[in-house]
Amino acid sequence: MRLEPKPAPSLAETLLYPVGAIVATLVIASLLVLAAGASPFSVFALVARGAAGSQFAIVETLTRATPLIFTGLAVAVAFRARLWNIGAEAQLYAGAVITVVLGTGLLPLPSFLLIPLIAIAAMLAGALLLLGPAMLKTRFGVDEVVTTLLLNFVVILFVSMLLEGVLKDPTGLGWPQSQKLIAEARLPRIIQGKRLHYGFVLALVSAVVVWIIMKKTALGFEMRAVGHNPEAAFFAGIPVNRVLAKTALLSGGLAALAGFSEVAGLKGNLTLDLSPGYGYTGIVVAMLAMLNPLGVVAAAIFVAGIFVGADAMSRTAGVPSYIADVMVATALLTMVVAILLSRYRLRWA
Repeated sequence: MRLEPKPAPSLAETLLYPVGAIVATLVIASLLVLAAGASPFSVFALVARGAAGSQFAIVETLTRATPLIFTGLAVAVAFRARLWNIGAEAQLYAGAVITVVLGTGLLPLPSFLLIPLIAIAAMLAGALLLLGPAMLKTRFGVDEVVTTLLLNFVVILFVSMLLEGVLKDPTGLGWPQSQKLIAEARLPRIIQGKRLHYGFVLALVSAVVVWIIMKKTALGFEMRAVGHNPEAAFFAGIPVNRVLAKTALLSGGLAALAGFSEVAGLKGNLTLDLSPGYGYTGIVVAMLAMLNPLGVVAAAIFVAGIFVGADAMSRTAGVPSYIADVMVATALLTMVVAILLSRYRLRWA
């Protein structure tokens, strides 16, 4: 048995493969639910109701989806150029640290100036954090999977040091947390009394902007060319190293916006558990969207709905909420297989 390249898939095939991956995920999850002694239909109905069965559920799903859109976009941009960014978690925390440093009173500015300034500074921090591994890749051939993955642990330990030191809130009763952001640095809520904030709007705008960059600009064409075949792109005159550097800046900046939105829009301060793994889940989101920036929005809402709905389902059905983690991990594996089948066909020798 061997793999043979296929022609470019049609629109129907492009839509069919992600749907098939999701169906396969549901089938595998159903077997696990049966093993837990519950009915898959009732469990999935409870998950759907917990994710979208009320205004509160929808708001919570969109709130959870906000950082996933940013990290999903970061991964989609990097992977499109074959820059394997596994460090979105570190870039998220870099953006969060800058948000706290600038948003706790260091810059006494009005909101319409302070919030954009903090967002830009946070993006710059995340961009520079990924630029280092990108330069190591282009100059010395260092595997960026290793460097970006290890940077996650380095940055989280660095944040822990800051929260026990210079950033520690003196009024926090000894808890490792930063001071609260001033009111001028906070993103307003979309619905008063709810947790959904304008970071979600920023995420939607970012997805549209990234789609325009990828589809309508020379940089997007160069990124796709480098991702398909860097040797051929270099032969055609595309500056591969420069394209990878620009890709790293854009990807790292997008991931850092996740940290900015979580601190400025939701939490109000920085803690070590700010992210329950949004950077890693962004990889699943990007793969489910098949690296399409607009598809990232739908994939992020889908994954967020699984997590939010699983929490509600667990309290009612008695099935562990860890089924959500299994579903997300399974979705990643099935989507990888779907992408493989969309590009290659199996031939029996």
